[in-house]
Amino acid sequence: MTGTSKGGEGRIGLLNGFAAYGMWGLVPLFWPLLKPAGAAEILAHRMVWSLAFVAAALIVVRRWKWAGELLRQPRRLALVTVAAAVITVNWGVYIWAVNSGHVVEASLGYFINPLVTIAIGVLLLKERLRPVQWVAVGIGLAAVLVLTVGYGRPPWISLCLAFSFATYGLVKKKVNLGGVESLAAETAIQFLPALGYLLWLSSHGGSTFTGEGVGHSVLLASTGIVTALPLVCFGAAAIRVPLSTLGLLQYMAPVFQFLLGILYFGEAMPPERWAGFALVWLALVLLTGDAWRSSVRTARSARAARSLAAETRVPSTTVPTGTTVPTGSTVPTGSTVPTGTAGAVRKAESVPSAVEAPEISPITKP
Repeated sequence: MTGTSKGGEGRIGLLNGFAAYGMWGLVPLFWPLLKPAGAAEILAHRMVWSLAFVAAALIVVRRWKWAGELLRQPRRLALVTVAAAVITVNWGVYIWAVNSGHVVEASLGYFINPLVTIAIGVLLLKERLRPVQWVAVGIGLAAVLVLTVGYGRPPWISLCLAFSFATYGLVKKKVNLGGVESLAAETAIQFLPALGYLLWLSSHGGSTFTGEGVGHSVLLASTGIVTALPLVCFGAAAIRVPLSTLGLLQYMAPVFQFLLGILYFGEAMPPERWAGFALVWLALVLLTGDAWRSSVRTARSARAARSLAAETRVPSTTVPTGTTVPTGSTVPTGSTVPTGTAGAVRKAESVPSAVEAPEISPITKP
């Protein structure tokens, strides 16, 4: 691929990344449009119409091979079921929070999500943290305590959203399915319970789908597009831009949600909440900076490894009998070694044996 085409792919990736996180950030404007439908009815419609949308997309692109493979793997299918259950909780709490006037607290959930993800990695996966990461997690815990005082209760909406989404990310990592395929599998599991609930609601006269006009019905049906379209854009971005870039873009969504909560929905922000949010943002600055430095070290080590490999591929020369190479081994008569072997060995000793990957990973929003 030429430099020009690489640059074009990078721009396309960035545009898709901005589109994905921008849509996730502005989604609080959408859920209130669905009133008078309650959170449970909206959630059920989201499940049903999301499956319809992604199924149609998969039919168009003819990507169904993964489904047969998944059905033949009971363990992965069980993990998909767990993912479907966890994301159901996440979606339901988020919709209820937005339509109940808790947009700012919901945004906090996605600010602290990276910190919760790190904590889960330590507790469940026995991962080892760098010192800066420990400091960030400690500041995050202090922020939760400050916010508990500010709210007069623990910020349970934020904690529920953060822990459910972190758990969802952990399970999806184990399942290892693409974004659209994963959404299709999860909504397929959600479909029958959601459809059953909607039919029950309609039979008891509680459904708003047919009783609030065509516009309301169209909005409820569009929940599938609102769910799947950002995910499609995110998938297009993930294959074109570095992980570290997506890790920075992910904060667009909670920032937009936070600003909407204050400026559009007019939610209160007393000093204690500002203090709690400030601590969360400080923790995220430390975490992001540490991840960025780690990604730079990884890139430098990769370049050093490529340079070493290039040097060891130069033409070979015949060495005299008994010549000793830097490793201490004697070369037999007439043997050949690559030109510059001594320099390559010395460089190999200076290249790190392992590199650390950045901890920040992109997230998908409700």
